[in-house]
Amino acid sequence: MNTVRTTPDVLEPRLGTGTEWVVDASGCCADSLQDIALIRCICDQVVADIGVTVLGQPQFHRFGGPAGVTALYMLSESHLACHTYPEYGFATFNLYCCRERAAWNWQGVLSEKLDAKMVHVRHLARGVSQDLAATSGSGGPGFNRFSEQGQDR
Repeated sequence: MNTVRTTPDVLEPRLGTGTEWVVDASGCCADSLQDIALIRCICDQVVADIGVTVLGQPQFHRFGGPAGVTALYMLSESHLACHTYPEYGFATFNLYCCRERAAWNWQGVLSEKLDAKMVHVRHLARGVSQDLAATSGSGGPGFNRFSEQGQDR
């Protein structure tokens, strides 16, 4: 059974499992949001600047018509994803790293490269309570890294 904690993280000791950035950029140039080369350039800059390792080849897809681009980088540290919506002048980025990383200049780069008028960055500390982490090693109650169907996350 999954439970949801509604108390703030600051009240609960945590075992850190990384950091995540959830980024929304709005007011972007529609043409830029359809440009795979530009989206790749931005993602490559993130990867280089924060010092993560790309596994395999990044995947990119440009949807037909006026639709946007999806990019996905599998990282040894986790993942980087981007989805663009030219019809709304909107782009989303999600970067998850299993270790703390220095902040990246999302506002500056996306304002410059995509002509974003507003960039909203949420920085999330990821982790599990130490109580749950202590009971998970033996399959006891608490944190279970497998779904009810027995599959990985």
